[in-house]
Amino acid sequence: PPPFTGVWMGDSKLCAIGVHCGNHITSHGLALNCCTDLTWFDHIVPCGLEGKGVTSLSHELGQHVTVSHVLEPFLDSFQEVFDCTLVSAEDPG
Repeated sequence: PPPFTGVWMGDSKLCAIGVHCGNHITSHGLALNCCTDLTWFDHIVPCGLEGKGVTSLSHELGQHVTVSHVLEPFLDSFQEVFDCTLVSAEDPG
């Protein structure tokens, strides 16, 4: 729920989404925690949200989940939800 953007599992953030605008440039970002070492988040206030945590797919599913496991289904879902076609930087066309 606003203002807590992203994807949440209870009080823990699984996926962060961000937009930055400045100097006539807009940047977009997305971070999906697959098998992230979550101990690093013990030293900061993630996303500036006091009392909220961070989780990963590996933690939530109880098994090792890598980026390569989720990349294709994630990109397929992204294209479907946003009704777009993604083009890889490596694609010649």
